[in-house]
Amino acid sequence: MRKLKRKFAKPIKPWDKQRIIDEKGLIKDYAYKNKKDIWKMKSKVSRLRAFAKKLVSISNEQEVKERDEFLKSLYVKGLIKEDSSVEDVLALTVRDISERRLQTLVFRQGLTQTPRQARQFIVHGHVFVNGNKITVPSALISRKEEGLIKIIGVQVNRSKKANGKR
Repeated sequence: MRKLKRKFAKPIKPWDKQRIIDEKGLIKDYAYKNKKDIWKMKSKVSRLRAFAKKLVSISNEQEVKERDEFLKSLYVKGLIKEDSSVEDVLALTVRDISERRLQTLVFRQGLTQTPRQARQFIVHGHVFVNGNKITVPSALISRKEEGLIKIIGVQVNRSKKANGKR
């Protein structure tokens, strides 16, 4: 049996007040399940930044092609604008990548009432992207797939009166 490696790095200072406040804001805004999910997104951003730093000092033709392909792939993923440069990749934050998560897109498109409800529908298998069931709330959705998100098998009540607490 193969042992899986971690997809995130824990914070160096576990009780850093500012980091804890920032993470609470992310949990509130994007309805992350736990801090581990935030740390995974931070690791993705840091890997993108590291690769961009490597591409900043370009010297030959091959590296120029690599840079263009890298920027094009980030544009397709929806993380940067079409006319962005490598410096814009270095400015990416966890909030930028959080906006591309399936859970956030389902909520932002008005398919659910809350981000938590979006997470529940995804985990329970009611959300389809391009005809494929996706049960991972943190799946990153490309620009192409963004308009192809559908909820099937659940009636969402969008009236304000139905939102009342019991």
